[in-house]
Amino acid sequence: MGRLFGTDGVRGVANADLTAEMALGLSVAAAHVLAEAGTFEGHRPRAVVGRDPRASGEFLEAAVVAGLASAGVDVLRVGVLPTPAVAYLTGELGADLGVMLSASHNAMPDNGIKFFARGGHKLADELEDRIESVYEEHRTGAPWDRPTGSGVGRVRDYEEGSDRYVAHLLGVLPNRLDGLKVVLDEAHGAAAQVSPEAFRQAGAEVVTIGAEPDGLNINDGCGSTHLDKIKAAVVEHGADLGIAHDGDADRCLAVDHTGAEVDGDQILAVLALDMRERSVLRSDTVVATVMSNLGFKLAMEREGIRLVQTAVGDRYVLEEMKEHGFALGGEQSGHVIILDHATTGDGTLTGLLLAARVAQSGRTLADLAGVMERLPQVLINVPDVDRTRVGTSAELSAAVSDAERELGETGRVLLRPSGTEPLVRVMVEAADIEQARSVAGRLADAVKSALG
Repeated sequence: MGRLFGTDGVRGVANADLTAEMALGLSVAAAHVLAEAGTFEGHRPRAVVGRDPRASGEFLEAAVVAGLASAGVDVLRVGVLPTPAVAYLTGELGADLGVMLSASHNAMPDNGIKFFARGGHKLADELEDRIESVYEEHRTGAPWDRPTGSGVGRVRDYEEGSDRYVAHLLGVLPNRLDGLKVVLDEAHGAAAQVSPEAFRQAGAEVVTIGAEPDGLNINDGCGSTHLDKIKAAVVEHGADLGIAHDGDADRCLAVDHTGAEVDGDQILAVLALDMRERSVLRSDTVVATVMSNLGFKLAMEREGIRLVQTAVGDRYVLEEMKEHGFALGGEQSGHVIILDHATTGDGTLTGLLLAARVAQSGRTLADLAGVMERLPQVLINVPDVDRTRVGTSAELSAAVSDAERELGETGRVLLRPSGTEPLVRVMVEAADIEQARSVAGRLADAVKSALG
């Protein structure tokens, strides 16, 4: 697997890349590293452990719980809950560590381990590096210092976790959802129970699809990566809107009453205006990545809302929000972070707030999302090139300048070297799809010529 920790924890094919032995070892290493860092000082350490419904999550959960308890950490096992619920409970219950077992939107054979620090925040990179280093050291033979007797961790199921999370979500809502009919696609994933429960308690009439997880069907032709079913269901049931989650429900996409997709940029635009109206959009600023549609940027400029853009990845959005105290940020993919109420993207919270805006305004989601026009976007991957010279090639710089002059204020060019492969991604936006395709094709040829 190379370096174990990626941008979203440790992931791989369960029982092949990500084994029970690895899960146990990483958990023990995490406990020791946090102890060394002083996190547990002066009290008996406690962790919250949750998972999505994947079959492999059952044995991986057992391994993580065993590892933590063997290292002297008491464990609250919350069962199947969304990633943001585990993050929330880690903070709410005053735990020193949270662990979520999920591979998010990946196919069922994959799984992953994500650690949260006290407060439900992502572990700092240096702590992840230290955990990996300590894990490797002990995997190759160095013995652990193990507690015995009353020093070993105790394990209990925390069945109240679901209710506490739902109560938290309802407490955030500015108004009820009475009169709305909502279709929820739960991706046969971690939110299959809590998301419909939250929407119902908020007053909505709820229709569910993809809400019967059996351990094998997570993300299988449903959820936020497969919107055809929810589009059809919204139209069939005459619903006001639909909300589609991924497997661990840290994100969502939406569908309006006509069955049209409402992506993460449009959701951010609707919520930004709503939060400003309620005076909770700090500094009248929203944070998004450089991959956000140009239509989003133009809409925010027109509405007088400042847009701060970061590198691609919700972790960079979150870092910018935390550093400057911004309240709203997210990605086109539907990761939306409302920092006053969540430490990570929360698809259920996002969906509830979107529905609340529809209910409060008396307008359709299609009308609200119309605040921005999605400009046509073309993405071409150019393989087998020297990605390291993207920023230094004079030939490529000239080609980009020519493209930008042609597009003017109604278009945009972005060249991104892949972080893992010898390829460059060419993204072009324009008011006209044919122009976007033409410009993207010429730039792809320029990349091959200059970097091939």
